[in-house]
Amino acid sequence: MKALLNQAKGFLKYIKWFWILFGSGILLMVLVFLLASWGVFGKLPTFEILENPQTKLATEFISSDGETLGKIFLEDNRTDVSYDAIPEHVVNALIATEDARFEDHAGIDARGTIRAFAFLGKKGGASTISQQLARQLFVGLKRRDLVGRLTQKIKEWVIATRLERNYTKEEIIAMYFNIYDFGNNADGIRSAARIYFGKEPQDLRVEEGAMLVGMFKNSSLYNPRPHRNPEGTRNRRNVVLAQMSKYGYLDKKIKDSLQELPLKINFNPESHNEGLATYFRMYMQRFWLRNWVKNNPKPDGSEYNIYLDGLKIYTTIDSRMQKNAEEAVVEHMKRLQAEFFVQNTPERNPTTPFLDLEDFQIENIIERAMKTSERWRSMDRRGISENEIRASFRKETEMKVFDWNSDSYEKDTIMTPIDSIKYYKTFLRTAMMSMEPQTGHVKAWVGGVDYKHFQYDNVIQGARQAGSTFKPFVYAAAIDQLRYSPCDSLPDTQYCIEAGKHGNVDIWCPKNSDGKYSLEKKTLKNALANSVNTITAQLIDQVGPGSVVDIAKNMGLSREMLEVPSIALGTPDMNVFEMVGAYGTFANQGVYVEPVLITRIEDRNGAVLYEYVPKTRDVLSKDVAYTMVNLMQGVTEAGSGTRLRHAWAGKNHVYEEVVTGYPYQFTNPIAGKTGTTQNQSDGWFMGMVPNLVTGVWVGGEERATHFKTLNYGQGATMALPIWALYMKANYANEELSISTDAFEEPEDLSINVDCTKVVEKQKKEVDVEDDLEELDF
Repeated sequence: MKALLNQAKGFLKYIKWFWILFGSGILLMVLVFLLASWGVFGKLPTFEILENPQTKLATEFISSDGETLGKIFLEDNRTDVSYDAIPEHVVNALIATEDARFEDHAGIDARGTIRAFAFLGKKGGASTISQQLARQLFVGLKRRDLVGRLTQKIKEWVIATRLERNYTKEEIIAMYFNIYDFGNNADGIRSAARIYFGKEPQDLRVEEGAMLVGMFKNSSLYNPRPHRNPEGTRNRRNVVLAQMSKYGYLDKKIKDSLQELPLKINFNPESHNEGLATYFRMYMQRFWLRNWVKNNPKPDGSEYNIYLDGLKIYTTIDSRMQKNAEEAVVEHMKRLQAEFFVQNTPERNPTTPFLDLEDFQIENIIERAMKTSERWRSMDRRGISENEIRASFRKETEMKVFDWNSDSYEKDTIMTPIDSIKYYKTFLRTAMMSMEPQTGHVKAWVGGVDYKHFQYDNVIQGARQAGSTFKPFVYAAAIDQLRYSPCDSLPDTQYCIEAGKHGNVDIWCPKNSDGKYSLEKKTLKNALANSVNTITAQLIDQVGPGSVVDIAKNMGLSREMLEVPSIALGTPDMNVFEMVGAYGTFANQGVYVEPVLITRIEDRNGAVLYEYVPKTRDVLSKDVAYTMVNLMQGVTEAGSGTRLRHAWAGKNHVYEEVVTGYPYQFTNPIAGKTGTTQNQSDGWFMGMVPNLVTGVWVGGEERATHFKTLNYGQGATMALPIWALYMKANYANEELSISTDAFEEPEDLSINVDCTKVVEKQKKEVDVEDDLEELDF
């Protein structure tokens, strides 16, 4: 009996020590948590920061039809989505793989923690989703030293429990998906879904969601990009699918069938150089937004950061029309460039790609290009001498250059930087903008053929001679002041404006493009349709250059225009942006509407920071505007734009076969004007239907880079096909509602635009004169 009592006392002794140690452990854990919460192991986020963690968010450009055009960011290409925007199967995949008891714990999984300590992590870790979120948001990367790892884990525990108190389980899940870096600028679930699969998160399939969840283990190791680790990535995806089946989220048969599927990705990298509307987005980033943030500070007086503050920029661009515009540019420019290369070989043109230049002039062009290049500026900033900089331009180096014949329009090569300058001078450039004239909303914007290699935006940065596209402003002044009708006639004969008149210095006697005069009277409609220079000269002589400049400026052309008669033929430099806005005045019954790019800006919380206010002014009466539209309809009915109406067959030098070059055959009313400048340096086409005005320019970077003849060098050949291809694609999509109707005629139109009676009367007068001549004989 005594022995039994001694045994019991000894057992009680062990129990006593067990509870002492256990209680001490609990007290130690409480003490550790208290010390951590007091900041002994490092600073912890405040309650206010926990309530509103400030992650870096990219600024997002959103099209008028609700699509993301692109983003701007420095490091994090992140756009948050709500829990409701994440498919249930993706949430289930995360819980099954990373934290099966997520719904049951308060931030720390006790069972998992004990298991991790007992087996030293060999049977799985103990980090809950809340702990992993704490690490991502506030703690940082894993420490390698033992003490650092322990203190970091303690901080994770404390922050995880605080997150659980401040947020719902759904909010924690959403934050975790939004914060994770999936690699390749795929920050957060939305960017990952768009970059790896080309879709929004809510459209992810089960196997796609499983692949993304698999990347939480290691987004670099299990990255689906080709040639990375396809087998490992597929195996990791299948582990996630297996976990989903294990915890009842996925039927076993479905799991087996999904595991058999190969990896399928639709890789769409997001960067400033790629995606839709790159020229538009970069203009907004570099100019429009920078100016806006300077003049619209935050409530605390600081500036918004367009790279970090998660602004949402709602644009007027329509993603479908933008896509049509970019495809039209590529399709035509690729063919036009091929023809240009055929005509400008060194054998045919020793000074290719330039025409009519002396050697010293070419050297000056190359010299200027060298000194304005990024290479020169970068080396100069580093203090490198000019001699060394010049020498570097003659050393061969590996580089990627633009190439129309490569699948990605880019090829690897070795050449000297100075040769690359000459190489790029051989490429024709382009600009295109499309606008809704009634609202001023810009629907498409293409500043060049490829932003990565040609970053100069010819829509708004570039300015080139307008050529005959300027003539409508002369005609508008004449109709407005002199009440001319499209049916009125003027003689096509040599016409000179005397020295001193209108501030002119010399006598100006413009010739027609073919150097000939018909010596006949031509209606204004016929004269504009065929760009008869002599008649345009007579009109500006009658109204004066000042009147033309006033009208042009009221229609949005802000560039300097000398008040001299020669501006009638389009000598002033204009950009596509302002020209489209000006032509919109004709289509909008004489009311100028300033082009609009942004409708509103919101902050990351949806608060509206900016809303546009339309800027309009009355410039022309409805009668004059409609008359001008009627005149320009003549361009596509009987002038230089008639190829829009008919299929044209001709020989293509590139493919050495007869092809249908202009298979457009539009039948709806179209008003427009072609333009070609001296030596074919610039080709323009301005085209209008009632609810869409579009301008296109094509030319070389240097004016000396051009086609030798009008056959390919005129606006109707260089620029008009882009408009036609674009409009064909627009009309093919009925959802865009591009008008095929006639332009609206004002009530009680006071100007006669029906020239059929005038033509009949002129014909009768000619017949009578012929009869009288016969009688005299």
